[in-house]
Amino acid sequence: MKPLKPTMRENKRYLLIRGKNLKENVEKAILEYVGTLGYSKASPNWIKLEHDSGILSINREAINEVRGSFAINNFDMKVERVSGTLKGLEKK
Repeated sequence: MKPLKPTMRENKRYLLIRGKNLKENVEKAILEYVGTLGYSKASPNWIKLEHDSGILSINREAINEVRGSFAINNFDMKVERVSGTLKGLEKK
């Protein structure tokens, strides 16, 4: 199978998230707000997960829905930064 052209690939954005019990709470928050179809369109992937912070990669078109799902939930999570590259996320 041929690899995809760069123009046909999904554009990703990386979110630096702080909070407790992130792995479970992020999935619940996104599923409650945008549902199963929105979750699959966002295609979240964990890049790095530590005790109280993590880096999540999501599809660029779903950035507003994902950030909105974090804002309206009752879990203690906060998006610190959003960047197009991992290097740009780690600058500060």
